[in-house]
Amino acid sequence: MSTKIHLEQYLKTTKAKGASIPIGLQELLIAVANTCTTLSDEVAQGALIGLLGSAGTGNVQGEVQQKLDVIANDLLIEGVQECKALAGLASEEMELPMPVQGTGDYLLLFDPLDGSSNIDVNVSIGTIFSILHKQNPIAALQNSDFLLSGRHQAAAGYVVYGPQTTMALTLGDGVVMFTLDKATGQFVLIKDRVEISPTTKEFAINMSNMRHWAEPVRRYVLECLDGVTGTRKKDFNMRWIASMVADVHRVLSRGGVFMYPWDQREPNKPGKLRLMYEANPMSFLVEQAGGASTNGKQVIMDIQPQDLHERVSVMLGSKEEIERLQSYHA
Repeated sequence: MSTKIHLEQYLKTTKAKGASIPIGLQELLIAVANTCTTLSDEVAQGALIGLLGSAGTGNVQGEVQQKLDVIANDLLIEGVQECKALAGLASEEMELPMPVQGTGDYLLLFDPLDGSSNIDVNVSIGTIFSILHKQNPIAALQNSDFLLSGRHQAAAGYVVYGPQTTMALTLGDGVVMFTLDKATGQFVLIKDRVEISPTTKEFAINMSNMRHWAEPVRRYVLECLDGVTGTRKKDFNMRWIASMVADVHRVLSRGGVFMYPWDQREPNKPGKLRLMYEANPMSFLVEQAGGASTNGKQVIMDIQPQDLHERVSVMLGSKEEIERLQSYHA
């Protein structure tokens, strides 16, 4: 790409579904990107400025928070709350949504630091975000405003903090990727049409949980492990980073399947990952890149959420493999 196109320039000049991107949405996305730029520096400094380790607190799900979890959450709130187009925000780290100073019709949901258990071992982590339209902009903010299926997303994306800081973004008309130029502090377009191959020889799952999986997932993985001598007649590679944002980034970059399925240890819970903060935005990205997603029973973005912190089984990636997984569940 001969001419560098920065995120702000891209948002001003591109069209999604034939229409210009609304100014308010542009401003909100730029505010998120600017905050992630700051957070990228914080992550990179890590131990040098005393940001590694546990914060000694728990989030709304009862999970131990890392110091950077708390910092990332505070930075994102501070970075976006003055956006005029923003009506409210919700975070995986907070029990309730937060009203903001803006009077617009956009809602922001985010996982401020996905994969934070990997911070201390210097594995790629990231920020995941989803943007919805508030159905009644003039009404007072309430939980139900956020309880919309993934089909209502106006935009979604993530920023992965790894060897490079890279953003994947969809506005409902394909997926684009940007990498942070540290010299200028600008996100620069590196891929203007991300596509996931419909076939793959790679899957990502935590194999240590195999004994707890439902039979359809076990069947699928065992067939992959059987390789060329089995029914699939091809060898598969397994990858598992244990950081969703990094595992999904690999799927978007070179295809594959990511699975975090339900298991029988918690029979009353439908899964582990959060529908609103993780599954919906990642499913939106994957679908827009030509892939697919499912919880085993239905397409993830068709699920009608009942709770702000609802959990779900997640299987997403190359379309033919997800269709196979769906058929096994059926």
